[in-house]
Amino acid sequence: MSAAVRTAVVTGASSGIGSATARRLAAEGFHVVLTARRKDRIESLAEEIRAAGHQATAHTLDVTDRTAVDTFAAGLPRCDVLVNNAGGALGADPVATGDPADWRQMYEVNVIGVLHLTQALLPALVASGDGTVVVLSSTAGHATYEGGAGYVAAKHGAHVLAETLRLEIVGQPVRVIEIAPGMVKTEGFAVTRFRGDESKAAAVYAGVAEPLTSDDVADTVAWAVTRPSHVNIDLLVVRPRAQASNQKVHREP
Repeated sequence: MSAAVRTAVVTGASSGIGSATARRLAAEGFHVVLTARRKDRIESLAEEIRAAGHQATAHTLDVTDRTAVDTFAAGLPRCDVLVNNAGGALGADPVATGDPADWRQMYEVNVIGVLHLTQALLPALVASGDGTVVVLSSTAGHATYEGGAGYVAAKHGAHVLAETLRLEIVGQPVRVIEIAPGMVKTEGFAVTRFRGDESKAAAVYAGVAEPLTSDDVADTVAWAVTRPSHVNIDLLVVRPRAQASNQKVHREP
């Protein structure tokens, strides 16, 4: 890894927004460090990025495992950008019948995972002299909807983490950016949420002409990260034109 090349760590880089963001940041000139639990996926992506003439390294990592995160951080020569993308939703049950295990798992990945990586890499980000922390939250973290309380609570936690961190490190050479996507049709997100039920997953996007894509969100992340160093995009909400709010979506018949 060349010391002259700025390094961007992307968590959850094995698919969807994570892999799209890794490709885009690599194209912007970053050495991208891909992390995820699925070793084969990130190694394949790293090979693809290198074949395109860019720099990439893959590291198998579970963001909820603090020991593994600390070991990863200790072995990283430098870090200029951290994109906290790893996350996800489980279930769509009401509060009355929601599974506490699902809530706990969502909180561990969406909040504690962000905490682990941010704490572990913050010294390197400060040492870079021009660091950036990106938190991929969700519009779910800013407005509630029925059947989504567990995910909403977790993403609200991620939003609050970013907002508080920004207050706490003001004056340090590190920006804190939150990107909150709305409806994004990504690989596996809805299928995972509905435990493999393809019909329920498809219903989420039924009649919506153009939900956001992973590339749309990656483009937004890259734009925010590549602003001049003195420009901090505190919070950027991005939705498809067909979505006015979490509960107001235009669907064609």
